[in-house]
Amino acid sequence: QVQPVESGGGSVQAGGSLRLSCTASKYTADSYRMGWFRQAPGKEREGVAAIYPIGGTTYYADSVKGRFTISQDNAKNTLYLQMNSLKPEDTAMYYCAPARVSGGLVRVIPGFTDWGQGTQVTVSS
Repeated sequence: QVQPVESGGGSVQAGGSLRLSCTASKYTADSYRMGWFRQAPGKEREGVAAIYPIGGTTYYADSVKGRFTISQDNAKNTLYLQMNSLKPEDTAMYYCAPARVSGGLVRVIPGFTDWGQGTQVTVSS
């Protein structure tokens, strides 16, 4: 498996919760730092959260701090994103990818092109 496979998206009302999952064994098995990214229609892709597999340090975009939690199950090579208190502005396609944190922002690693299909999250008001 080369591309990550994301799942768990859906349609919820504002205030609801979803848990996204991502299997990306090519990257998680090699202890890459992993992150969640999202892209809304007409907007650039943005980093949402990242986790360092060794030690478990996490990073979050200001827009999701206190509402989203990133975690990783190394035994299952699976990355998760627990999303609570969802807002309409969280509506986007969500992707996982190997990540880095630079300038306080979660960014995809240089040269990464193996984007998966993503999973759609739609939050209605």
